[in-house]
Amino acid sequence: MKDSGLEPDRRILLSVVIPCFNEADTLLECVQRLLRIQDRHLQLEIVIVDDCSSDDSGQIAAALSREFKEIKTVRHTTNRGKGAALRTGFQVARGDIVAVQDADLEYDPRDLVRLVEPIIEGRADAVFGSRFLSAGTHRVLYFWHYMGNRFLTFVSNMFTDLNLTDMETCYKVFRKQVIEQIQIEEPRFGFEPEVVAKLAHLKARIYEMGISYYGRTYAEGKKIGAKDGWWALYCIIKYNAAYLPFALKAMLLAAACGLCGLLLMGLFF
Repeated sequence: MKDSGLEPDRRILLSVVIPCFNEADTLLECVQRLLRIQDRHLQLEIVIVDDCSSDDSGQIAAALSREFKEIKTVRHTTNRGKGAALRTGFQVARGDIVAVQDADLEYDPRDLVRLVEPIIEGRADAVFGSRFLSAGTHRVLYFWHYMGNRFLTFVSNMFTDLNLTDMETCYKVFRKQVIEQIQIEEPRFGFEPEVVAKLAHLKARIYEMGISYYGRTYAEGKKIGAKDGWWALYCIIKYNAAYLPFALKAMLLAAACGLCGLLLMGLFF
């Protein structure tokens, strides 16, 4: 894709979109950490999309937008999911660069300062923060969750012909002109494999950088589960199938037919 057109010697406007659903315990601190990364080179616009939270997240977001000129808030009147919240936020964002930030405290906003550099320098159209490359500190948590992420990244790479290490990462940073070309369809966590597939088919220049990761437990509010993993697998196939060689399409169709046949035999017997 074309050069970013950004001038490294001017102050860059970074729009950070925060999809928020019932994150009253962490939203304020998350925003405070974000505000600290502003400097004479980097200006922030923070877009909080409250996805019809049932706790005090909406009130906290509204109070923050009144206190800080950098903050905008949008509220969904029904809960529509992370992908839908990001779609809303991307439409509002006006920055040169657009980033995704979860409202919890699993990711360190200081990493965003490094992630935007390849875009500012005109080398990248998108930069992903990988939890599996060596950088910073990492909380040790669920083994099978880790294996699921690695498996989904592996399958996504097979379909997109990329060599990512962390397709499911929250930290995805885009040139504004690039994310504007992508129509987000997935309402929930299917956003991750969808946007990776569409970036790959745009021939976007994608970079990865290691980041810190402070994962939380389900008791602490983690929302993604096994059903989201199965849906991610479906999304990988859905958003890549049209671009596959005919032979691979035929193999997938044969595998699907075989699986259906086994299921029918199991039901019959």
